[in-house]
Amino acid sequence: MKALLIVDVQNDFCPGGALEVPDGDQIIPVINALSDTFDVVIQTQDWHPKGHSSFASSHSGKEPFETIEMPYGNQVLWPDHCVQGSEGADFHPELETNRCQLIVRKGFRKEIDSYSAFYENDETTTTGLTGYLLEREIDTLYAVGLATDFCVKWSVIDGIKEGFDVFVVEDAVKGIDIEGSVNQAWEEMLDAGAEKVSSEALLS
Repeated sequence: MKALLIVDVQNDFCPGGALEVPDGDQIIPVINALSDTFDVVIQTQDWHPKGHSSFASSHSGKEPFETIEMPYGNQVLWPDHCVQGSEGADFHPELETNRCQLIVRKGFRKEIDSYSAFYENDETTTTGLTGYLLEREIDTLYAVGLATDFCVKWSVIDGIKEGFDVFVVEDAVKGIDIEGSVNQAWEEMLDAGAEKVSSEALLS
């Protein structure tokens, strides 16, 4: 059984948002069209408390996109974004969410960031998504959303590690692209065993 995994299509990751992914909103019509063809649709939502440790504003003298060492490893520092209850944390208003059956909220623990739909960034704290998928006998995921080089990439790689077949819909993802990070993300996802597919192939 297959499922569509929609990663973080939220206002703060779209044009005008606090952590804008260039042209991030352009994939929304594609995602909406795909949603109609899947029996199971799952979304993730970045959901940070104020003062989250991944925010540059939480670290004196630090600026967004600098990196620091955290107990769980290297951490990119971000502008404040997707703060719980804020408009920026809401799903983009053009994203059709009625068919979504599960929302996985990520990054709600103040001391740790969470890119992946499966694990927080310590790579040990689970979100519970694997259990949900197994209980529903879902073995194949089609990943779409934002951003290719962070939350999509980590969700895809962790999904493969958890034993799922994972496809990435190439025209339904967009990335931030820090110093070539989008191309690197594609290399890492494909090397891990992901397959690239187009929405045209899925919708035909």
